[in-house]
Amino acid sequence: MSEQRCPFVHEATLLLATAVDPAAVGAAVTVELCGHWEHDGGCRWPHNNEIKAEGRPAVFCTLFIALPSEADGIHERIAAALRASPEWVVTQSGPRELRPDELDLAARLAKTPPPTG
Repeated sequence: MSEQRCPFVHEATLLLATAVDPAAVGAAVTVELCGHWEHDGGCRWPHNNEIKAEGRPAVFCTLFIALPSEADGIHERIAAALRASPEWVVTQSGPRELRPDELDLAARLAKTPPPTG
């Protein structure tokens, strides 16, 4: 029996520099996972980034779809992308459980076909 793709969540709290565009956080993660924030075709790991930057610290979240055997490595990639920028300081970063309000998004992302090739 083969593994089935499942939803996972990575959440981080960040102290953003004053002039930083909050969307840059999600772009950094997407570049790490997909090679560029604008790309053709489906994502190897379909994901959605969200940041709530109104407060301090900002709360950033990536919901992604992956095989369970890939999840730890993807969490590490997301954490590394977040730590790599001088535009923010990571105060907390790691996996968390999927919340009930994220189930619809996870179901939509799970329908994304894996890339071919």
